[in-house]
Amino acid sequence: MKVSTLTIALAGALLSVSGGAMAQAATDPMVGGAAMSPSKDIIDNAVNSKDHTTLVAAVKAAGLVDTLKGPGPFTVFAPTNAAFAKLPAGTVDTLLKPENKADLTKILTYHVVPGKLNAADLIAQAKANGGKAMLTTVEGEPLTAWVDGDSVYLQDAKGGKAMVTIADVNQSNGVIHVIDTVLMP
Repeated sequence: MKVSTLTIALAGALLSVSGGAMAQAATDPMVGGAAMSPSKDIIDNAVNSKDHTTLVAAVKAAGLVDTLKGPGPFTVFAPTNAAFAKLPAGTVDTLLKPENKADLTKILTYHVVPGKLNAADLIAQAKANGGKAMLTTVEGEPLTAWVDGDSVYLQDAKGGKAMVTIADVNQSNGVIHVIDTVLMP
C-alpha cells in the first residue's frame, strides 16, 4: 500500500507533538534535496530547494522577498520547477520581464494565504464546510481546498487543479505546502 506524503506529514506532526524520538526528522522535511529548517523563514528555506529555483527567481523578480521574509504568518502553496514547466512555452520568461511585474505579482500572491494553515487545518475546514475549504489568497481571489483519499487538492479561480505533494513544511514565519501545478487567479 502506498503511503502518501500527507499521511507521513500528519504522522510526523503527531510524533512531534508527542515528543517521539523521530520528531526531529518530521520537523525538518527534505524538499528539493535540502532539509527545511523550521527556524528559518520561507525565503531562507526556499533558496536551498533545487526544486524551487523558478519560484525563487519569480519571487525575486516580483519584489516579494522582503514580504516573505517578514513575520507573517503565511501559508505558501509552492509550485515546483516541474509545475512551472507545465505552463505554455515562454510563459515563465515573459512573466519574469520587468514590464510584467504586476502580472507575476498577482500570480505569486495567489499562492499565499494569510495565517498558518497546516494540512490538518485544511482538512478540518473542508470537513466543516461540506468537503471544501474556501480560502482567500493575499491576491484577493478565492482558492478551494479539498481532500480526496489521503491527498489534499487545490482548485484555482479558473478551474485548474493542483495536488499538495509535500505538506506541512514548517517555517519560522508560516508553512509551505509543495504543489505540482501553478495556480492561476
